[in-house]
Amino acid sequence: MSSQPGPSTAEARRQRLLALVRERGVKLGEFTLASGRRSTYYVDARLVTLDAEGSWLIARCVLDLIAREKIEATWIGGLTLGADPIAAATAALSHVEGRPINAFLVRKEAKSHGTGRRVEGGLPAEARVVIVDDVITTAGSTLQAIDAVEALGCKVEAVICVIDREEGGLEALRGRRFYPLFRISEVLAGTART
Repeated sequence: MSSQPGPSTAEARRQRLLALVRERGVKLGEFTLASGRRSTYYVDARLVTLDAEGSWLIARCVLDLIAREKIEATWIGGLTLGADPIAAATAALSHVEGRPINAFLVRKEAKSHGTGRRVEGGLPAEARVVIVDDVITTAGSTLQAIDAVEALGCKVEAVICVIDREEGGLEALRGRRFYPLFRISEVLAGTART
């Protein structure tokens, strides 16, 4: 019996995750986005990031990418809510593999009670981190997370997202190591139009 629950190669895992994203995470039609803009598709990545198989595949693909790109980080997280399942799944799988990467989350604003922290999870100053997100459009949420951890003195080693909507995120993150698992053009290229 294999110790891996899914496909055994990095490319096979990536292709299986792409199939899940197309099947579960992309809806075609007419949608109004948070920005007020209209779109002919909507990406609901939580239908993949919170799915048992999808969660494992994303964590595995993130760890594959970290190893391939030689990203030196011991912490992973981002702005709540999109980053939370990705960071938690990646942290859990990294522990199983003996290469632990701890998870953290960044609140949209600091708590008004208790410790009053904006960054949760015990992230130490000067930590080397990977910022993750499910979908990057303009990178606004990603930049909020970057600002919060850099304010603590942490070094952002890379930014990884599941899907880059190719609507300005790359430009906003210029000068940073940015790795989308998929670009929306690739996702839509294999999605049946109705």
